[in-house]
Amino acid sequence: MQPKDRIIFPLDLPTSSEALGFVRLLKDHVGVFKIGLELFVAEGPAIVEAVKKEAPNAKIFLDMKFHDIPETVRRAQRAATNLGVDFITVHCDGGAELLYAAATEAGSAKVLGITVLTSTGADELAAAGLRPDLCDPKQLVLHRAALAKKTGLSGVVCSGLEVAAIKEKFASELITVTPGIRLLTNDVKSDDQKRIVTPTQAVQNGADYIVIGRPIRDAPDPALIATKIALEIKNANTP
Repeated sequence: MQPKDRIIFPLDLPTSSEALGFVRLLKDHVGVFKIGLELFVAEGPAIVEAVKKEAPNAKIFLDMKFHDIPETVRRAQRAATNLGVDFITVHCDGGAELLYAAATEAGSAKVLGITVLTSTGADELAAAGLRPDLCDPKQLVLHRAALAKKTGLSGVVCSGLEVAAIKEKFASELITVTPGIRLLTNDVKSDDQKRIVTPTQAVQNGADYIVIGRPIRDAPDPALIATKIALEIKNANTP
């Protein structure tokens, strides 16, 4: 992959017109566009085709984070696969049957397991009632990554703080996607992310893809920032 191909830009916007404006602006500067809950609920499956038409060389990441009984997830996964997207997410904490159901309907798409959200820390895990040894996000991420591999998923979503441990344990057996990316300036206002790293740290730790939203979207020149991030990724891979 080229450095820019490893950048996932989330289209976390309320309308197709706003989202497609960013697609037009960034289609030569990032490799993947992520369609999440807000945009998909607002615009429906048509937004997938619209993004594909606007940026035919980009990959599409449908970030639905499926979490339901296995049969419901199986059917939802089948419908998502039929849209022709490249990546789809499910929650690992739904258990092995849920993950296996998603994997069996993946088709050509890569199913990624959400391990622990980057907005979640040890206190939240304890409050959710997890056993003490799994209240350490790193241990829980590794536990869920093992389940993702066992059930046939292509990869996992985890913070840059855990990605090195995943690569050490699973090497190239799991694709790693890292959200919670912040630039060194980290001027994101009202930030809800807790487990964050810079693009360089994420790539050096082993991330295959990095999700970068607000630092690009809120910049005066989003395309310029995306270009600088691609250069940072390139430099991070240079000995």
